[in-house]
Amino acid sequence: MLGIAPVLRRWHAAGTPFGLATVVGVRGSAPRRPGAALAVSPGGRVVGSVSGGCVEAEVYELARAAALGARPCLAEYGVEEEDAFAAGLTCGGTLQVLVRQVVPEREPGWGQVLAALERSGGPDGPLAHVTCVGGTPGLGAWLAVRPGGCAGTLGGAALDRAAAARAREMLDRGRTGRAVVRAGAASAKVFVQSFLDRPRMLIFGAVEFARALAGAGRFLGYHVTVCDARPAFTTPERFPEADEVVREWPHRYLAGASWDARTVICVLTHEARFDVPLLREALRLPVAYVGAMGSRRTHEDRLRRLREAGAGEEELARLRSPIGLDLGGSTPEEAAVSIAAELIAVRHGGTGLPLRDVRGPLHKDPGPAGEDPGPAVRPAAPTTVPEPVTAGAPPTGGDPP
Repeated sequence: MLGIAPVLRRWHAAGTPFGLATVVGVRGSAPRRPGAALAVSPGGRVVGSVSGGCVEAEVYELARAAALGARPCLAEYGVEEEDAFAAGLTCGGTLQVLVRQVVPEREPGWGQVLAALERSGGPDGPLAHVTCVGGTPGLGAWLAVRPGGCAGTLGGAALDRAAAARAREMLDRGRTGRAVVRAGAASAKVFVQSFLDRPRMLIFGAVEFARALAGAGRFLGYHVTVCDARPAFTTPERFPEADEVVREWPHRYLAGASWDARTVICVLTHEARFDVPLLREALRLPVAYVGAMGSRRTHEDRLRRLREAGAGEEELARLRSPIGLDLGGSTPEEAAVSIAAELIAVRHGGTGLPLRDVRGPLHKDPGPAGEDPGPAVRPAAPTTVPEPVTAGAPPTGGDPP
């Protein structure tokens, strides 16, 4: 739902009801994960996707009917062995899709939820959206849970409290999936969708490759920071796709930066005085990815220097260098695609092989929770951001102080 929130917020602000279809369950191989959403206006305009095409037409009709006032429903789609070409998922999995109407006049709280989703990664912080998919409350009843409070209801204060507690537990672990909550005689089967702040991509080295990688990182949904100690290169104008451009010694910036288990660190400085202290710090952190640019000769020299600086073999084994997958490209844009491809493969456990050479399902079963957990989190303490990059004198050469 995150990707279509801006459109839905405009519909809601205009008082336009819409039908909303959300994937609330996946079994086996399926093209979209739990939480994927499609919405249809009464006039037939559609945004989003629930299946990548397999059952889109049928879900569209259900969502349009909901926009016009049809009752909520829970639809299931899967491949039939005797007729693989029937409406269903020919990739072999099963999707459960909840379809319901959202009426702005009756549900003003949806406006707050959609505004918060549109500002995901901003000042509002994370959000968990709880939707009833069975049990005592009505199908489609919802509750939005944020650190500062809740909006919506599942139909009763006690059940809301129980659902909010379960949702906060899942939100803390960054998980999306199904749960059962109970309060006295009332119970509800719910789908909890966690919306976290954007994961961070920390790019060190204000080089042309960093410019291209910042664009790729933004496209993939990262909050992108470019950091370098050289003021002549470290300017916002050179990195328009970055969310932040920071002039600081890389290892000093990383020591004070916030990160979590989804954070990726890409070292493109290609200079030992920056690389070694930075990687010594980065390889100690339980982040998702640490990669460094350089030739094989540079990599071997870097490993030697890191060992001399006290890095252990287990830490060094985490370093992905030379960075990226072997795609054969050489331009900054091609290098950015190579690095982005490796990030995707690491995140989802991909092989990096051509799909024609891979055996088994093309789409991995997301399991009952849907999203990867993110248990290791450094509190987002205030990060010291230097003065504007035009201020001050450039750092001098030699080893970083």
